[in-house]
Amino acid sequence: DLLDPERLIQCPLVKHHRIRARRFPYHLVKCKESNPEIAKKLATCPFNARHLVPQADLSNHIMKCNDKAFMEQDVVSRSSEPPQEPLNNGSTWQAPPCDEDWETELLEGSESTFVW
Repeated sequence: DLLDPERLIQCPLVKHHRIRARRFPYHLVKCKESNPEIAKKLATCPFNARHLVPQADLSNHIMKCNDKAFMEQDVVSRSSEPPQEPLNNGSTWQAPPCDEDWETELLEGSESTFVW
């Protein structure tokens, strides 16, 4: 099953590394840092960042990548949805009118003591 988080995946950088699927993205980051010379020779698939292929094979991989179909389906499904109303960038909320006038209250000399 492709969705099994416990299945073992071979690292594209160091062939003897076998990593559980759930840890694979983290391993790729660490393995790229540990093996920068090997990482330079590999290209990342635009459809799935977990796919690292030799740079010379990238165009062939892009044509055959299984994740490309998911992206195409997503684009088609979004284009068939009815257009949404554009969101208003500015808020229509307005503050209620303020009845306070601090200057008038100060001039009237309100003798009330503030109690905390």
